[in-house]
Amino acid sequence: MFPTGLSSPNPPPPPTQEARPAATDVKTDSGNITSPKKRKINGSEREDTTDTISSSPPKTLNSSSSSSSSSSSSCSPTPVHIQKKLRFEDSVDFIGLDVKMAEEAAASCSNNKSKAMFLSAGVGHHANGLTKTAGSGTFSNSKPGAAKKLVIKNFKEKPKLPENYTQETWQKLKEAVEAIQNSTSIKYNLEELYQAVENLCSHKISAKLYKQLRAVCEDHIKAQIDQFREYPSLFIVNISPILCPNSISQIMIRSIFLFLDRTYVLQNSMLPSIWDMGLELFRFYIISDLKVQSKTIDGILLLIERERNGEAIDRSLLRSLLSMLSDLQIYQDSFEQRFLEETNRLYAAEGQRLMQEREVPEYLHHVNKRLEEEADRVITYLDQSTQKPLIATVEKQLLGEHLTATLQKGLTHLLDENRIQDLSLLYQLFSRVRGGVQVLLQHWIEYIKVYILPHDKNKTMVQELLDFKDKVDHIIDVCFMKNEKFVNAMKEAFETFINKRPNKPAELIAKHVDSKLRAGNKEATDEELEKMLDKIMIIFRFIYGKDVFEAFYKKDLAKRLLVGKSASVDAEKSMLSKLKHECGAAFTSKLEGMFKDMELSKDIMVQFKQYMQCQNIPGNIELTVNILTMGYWPTYVPMEVHLPPEMVRLQEIFKTFYLGKHSGRKLQWQSTLGHCVLKAEFKEGKKELQVSLFQTLVLLMFNEGEEFTLEEIKLATGIEDSELRRTLQSLACGKARVLTKIPKSKDVEDGDKFSCNDDFKHKLFRIKINQIQMKETVEEQASTTERVFQDRQYQIDAAIVRIMKMRKTLSHNLLMSEVYNQLKFPVKPADLKKRIESLIDRDYMERDKENSNQYNYVA
Repeated sequence: MFPTGLSSPNPPPPPTQEARPAATDVKTDSGNITSPKKRKINGSEREDTTDTISSSPPKTLNSSSSSSSSSSSSCSPTPVHIQKKLRFEDSVDFIGLDVKMAEEAAASCSNNKSKAMFLSAGVGHHANGLTKTAGSGTFSNSKPGAAKKLVIKNFKEKPKLPENYTQETWQKLKEAVEAIQNSTSIKYNLEELYQAVENLCSHKISAKLYKQLRAVCEDHIKAQIDQFREYPSLFIVNISPILCPNSISQIMIRSIFLFLDRTYVLQNSMLPSIWDMGLELFRFYIISDLKVQSKTIDGILLLIERERNGEAIDRSLLRSLLSMLSDLQIYQDSFEQRFLEETNRLYAAEGQRLMQEREVPEYLHHVNKRLEEEADRVITYLDQSTQKPLIATVEKQLLGEHLTATLQKGLTHLLDENRIQDLSLLYQLFSRVRGGVQVLLQHWIEYIKVYILPHDKNKTMVQELLDFKDKVDHIIDVCFMKNEKFVNAMKEAFETFINKRPNKPAELIAKHVDSKLRAGNKEATDEELEKMLDKIMIIFRFIYGKDVFEAFYKKDLAKRLLVGKSASVDAEKSMLSKLKHECGAAFTSKLEGMFKDMELSKDIMVQFKQYMQCQNIPGNIELTVNILTMGYWPTYVPMEVHLPPEMVRLQEIFKTFYLGKHSGRKLQWQSTLGHCVLKAEFKEGKKELQVSLFQTLVLLMFNEGEEFTLEEIKLATGIEDSELRRTLQSLACGKARVLTKIPKSKDVEDGDKFSCNDDFKHKLFRIKINQIQMKETVEEQASTTERVFQDRQYQIDAAIVRIMKMRKTLSHNLLMSEVYNQLKFPVKPADLKKRIESLIDRDYMERDKENSNQYNYVA
């Protein structure tokens, strides 16, 4: 491998050997000089090749393959980049020379030691100054493969240009430039023109050449000024790219004078490049003319306005124009300011008009379309610096000025109809405007707060709440991008509107849970039931009266456990664990105690059966007893009824058994919670009737007689009148009519007679006859609520005493504030004052003698 631009020093080959090609060009900083000489190599005489030496940029090198005749080599004008230029006095190493070639070269040198060694391809002749270094020795003295150094020296005589060469060359260049400016054909080869510029620059004519080129460009632009002033705006817009310095013609002129641009202009920092010179002249003479500039901007703005109105325009033309303004450095001062003003005016008027004409969803889609169009304009033909102020202008006029009006006009409608896509677009657009999300957040809160809990739909209220919660959750997740501000605002708003009806939501939620956990509920699988309970717990967190929920939930849970109506023990315990996690262990301690009682009762019954077997007590009645701790279970009013002797005897046996194991305890039988399975015979056959204890007492009477009146049954059973009427109604007027009532009617009246229905038929063997459930009266609800309030009074008293014991002395207002912070349920100020007075009467605290508004703790 040899360095680029130098030939290998091959000697003449023998006659049988083919000639090797040799490179001919060596790059120097001198002009093009030809110097034919004769020289002898190995006794053969030949004429040197004509070498063209120039200081042009690196070019493609031509090769000659002739070994005996002279050949002409020239430099190609095509620029080729070479990383390193050869400088004078630089050493060039040839590595890996052939041994035979080195010996032949040494033999030719011995004939004339004073002569320089010549290379067969003409690289080493005297005219090019290529000689062997003094200290390098001859090839014969070097080892095969050793590096040899060559030194390139200056010409001894400085080359000179022919007469009139400068003037003739400039004339050619001038004609070429004018032809390019006028879009006519060029007479000369572009390579020739480039070479001419290179020759002139090499002979210190660069400054004059630069001035002449500037003068030609200046004259051409001056000739266009008057015409530009008279042209209409759109015509100027259409021809400006042709005259602009960034057009193809200007690029061609710069390419011809590229050598001048990269040598002389580059070395003089005060001079603008040929490109910048064109821009400067065009800006100074054409664009800086106020009349021309104004018409040009008017034309551009007119085209953009037409495009905004839906017309098709030449976008490439606009791109060229605005690129021209950017290159001339007048884009921002001359165009951008006016463009933004026109944009502001256009969209201000459009926003006002469309807000009146269109509905909110349609208007939002229009705004989004406009934003996309303006973003596309920035990509297509506007400068990137315009993007931020342009988009901000559109957002301000179409959104920022109409935030409140848009929400007032259409937000409620969008939320009511659950328009997910439109709500997503609304949030995205409002997020782009400063303060938009905050305004949307306020309207979001108001929408939730004004949600009305139906007073006449208590049965469906909880389900409607759950559906509404699901809806707003979905909107937050999908439309509002799970924004934490909207999540927190939703929670606060829910808490506000749910508690507008104190205590009622808590009661209804407890009943809703009971309906889901009760046996016979086939609406959902276990997984769906678990998800339903999770949703209910979310609503449960929002209510203040959690103690009201506990009271009603405990009453319903007791019914499910005692009557065996619980759908799933796992579901019951899962709900219990959720309540414990939410409200703490104290909240669920009684509920957990109810489950423990049921488990202990099973163990006790196993022991009782063993006891019965050991005692050999006769009887065909199987007794099952649930032992309930009074503190855990709801309060039941005991009712004395007349039980059959067999039942009474079994009760006494169990009492003896239980008190024998647990001394000091008292058993109280709750007949209202009992139930039995009776075996009955009808004409159709035997059946088993699953009934309550009261129904059992009524049915057993018909073993003693055929017909009984209401009064007789009441006297015999001892059941309370209203309870007896409901019991008889379930047996004689329900779906399974095992009794016949005379006269027939839906309600039980005084004097009605009842008899056994021997013709009773049913497809099932075991028939469950449900007790007619008496609707929960206002009094019962009031009694449950009253018990809750009574418990609340104890909590209030404890909180006040706890605070006063710690603070010793406290003013009335501070005490009220502290109590409110500790209590988990709402309290009226009047009720709180009553509790304070009660504690003063009981000597837990006293008023200060000097300041009646201050309290002191009494130890």
